[in-house]
Amino acid sequence: MGALDGIKILELARVAPGELCTMLLADMGADVLKVETPDPNAAGDAEAARRAAFSFVNRNKRSLSLNLKAPEGQAVFRKLATSADVIVEGFRPGVMKRLGADYDTIQALNPRIVYCSLSGFGQDGPYQSYPAHDMNYLSMAGMLGLIGEGDRKPAIPLNVVADYGGASLHGALGIMIALFARERTGRGQHVDVSYLDTSISLLAATPNMRFFFSDGRAPKRGAGFLGGSYPYYAIYDTKDAKLLTIGCTEPWLWENFCKAIGRPDFAKHARKPDQFVRAANAEEDAARREIEAVIKTRTRDEWYEILVGADVCVGKVYDVEEVPGDPQVRHRQMVVDVEHPTHGHIRQFGVAIKMSDTPGSIRRAAPASGEHTEHVLKDLGYGADDIAALRTRGVV
Repeated sequence: MGALDGIKILELARVAPGELCTMLLADMGADVLKVETPDPNAAGDAEAARRAAFSFVNRNKRSLSLNLKAPEGQAVFRKLATSADVIVEGFRPGVMKRLGADYDTIQALNPRIVYCSLSGFGQDGPYQSYPAHDMNYLSMAGMLGLIGEGDRKPAIPLNVVADYGGASLHGALGIMIALFARERTGRGQHVDVSYLDTSISLLAATPNMRFFFSDGRAPKRGAGFLGGSYPYYAIYDTKDAKLLTIGCTEPWLWENFCKAIGRPDFAKHARKPDQFVRAANAEEDAARREIEAVIKTRTRDEWYEILVGADVCVGKVYDVEEVPGDPQVRHRQMVVDVEHPTHGHIRQFGVAIKMSDTPGSIRRAAPASGEHTEHVLKDLGYGADDIAALRTRGVV
């Protein structure tokens, strides 16, 4: 039994951050129904259906194809919403109102609904209708300008920060808080999650922002003790042209590293209190370069074994293909096989949140678009003739 068994969620995400938000809840037992735009070409595309089954963010879900621009489609959605616990939508503000499915409309039908809106800039404010993506939010949050080396343009951190660390995780947390509050009040509420807001919050939690408001000390790209310029927190080249990460921000761990590479004299370059926002000085930079020369004398994996044995914070910079084979990843079941009725074994990354009493699970691979349409409509009381008519009119 999952922790969220019995919780019904309607997903109108359209993009992957909303899909990951609901997947995290589906893994814990929630019944997530994806509401997708009907695609008349989807049924005949076997290759697209095969690939869809491997979708990480859509596992443990069902799929309903429904045209929300049609009045009949809106009626079907409102019927679903009357018995739902959660709605997650990822449109720009105002779109759901035009579709007759905004929070006020649904809340009048179902006062217990928890309605989560994931949008770039939130449901109000001067930017609410602007389009943007992950990199745009990070740039406006002040985060992108801090990532990378000081003498180059900022490095783009894929789309993991604003999209997933920001919207997905904050959305899932907001939903859980609202469900918890509903247990006390009996009422649902609107959860308004902004990609920009959450990016600012994530940046604010970093150590290099510690003295921004208190002392007016603003960090710069490539500076600060986590910026990569200091020898104790850096990426090093190895003999086999691979990379190794060293993250010894505690003086005693740095001392362990210095002893392990045969340079105990470098222990004097341990982290100091004045390094929150400044870059490494000439002496510290020279030490990092000397250490790199030492690290280049052995392979990545040789150094990893040596440094793990010396109690050092060290990591291999893996290529993606190497991750599934790592013994810790395999032990923690972060790569698993899911049975699919058509495609056999579907390899997936596993459930990251480990629960001792109500563990998450992967109960089904991701659905093809509209795979469960007929079943869902029958559960709502639609007969075979009604469903056929809806298909003819392009409603489903």
